Amino acid sequence: MIDIAVVDYGMGNLRSVSKALEHVAPDKRVVVTSDPADIAAAERVVFPGQGAMPDCVRELDARGLRQAVISAAADKPFLGICIGLQLLFDHSEEGNAAGLGILPGNVKRFADADMVDASGARLKVPHMGWNEVYQSHAHPLWNDIADGERFYYVHSYYVVPQEVAIEVGYSNYPKRFTSCIARDNIFAVQFHPEKSQHAGLKLLSNFVVWDGRP
Repeated sequence: MIDIAVVDYGMGNLRSVSKALEHVAPDKRVVVTSDPADIAAAERVVFPGQGAMPDCVRELDARGLRQAVISAAADKPFLGICIGLQLLFDHSEEGNAAGLGILPGNVKRFADADMVDASGARLKVPHMGWNEVYQSHAHPLWNDIADGERFYYVHSYYVVPQEVAIEVGYSNYPKRFTSCIARDNIFAVQFHPEKSQHAGLKLLSNFVVWDGRP
């Protein structure tokens, strides 16, 4: 039996994700896998990723994982991380790439013209480092995590959901952008919980016991 499957499509720091899950759930079997059968059999699925969107899509298809991920996102507790969030949407400006189309919306790049803070200083892209995450709506994965808690980011693109109601968290850089979404059994974040110390481990711990209901 596989308690948690971490989807391996050749992109991302899978070891740090799996080790963080093992830390918060030592009694659970965590498997990093590129086997669609493992993903189908798992009780819950984590869909992480780093790198360029077109490369991620290509590798996902090359390993025959597209349908496995779509099916998992339809019926079991599902956590997307970083590119694993962006891939859920229809389209990305990065490489003019189509996503999986599980959620309606697009992925956009931080606009250079907006990269100025309140003091007039230039901000860099990618957005890299710690930033506050504000909770738009209550959700079981926010349990015992303070509103405005800091999480760790590394990204140049952000999601723009068509359905505003699925946003459950946001950050500012310098303008507000959606950093967390939830719909039914899906929860996905732009930041890296596995690199976010106590708050990130708490979010992963909440995911491990989440029943997949809002």
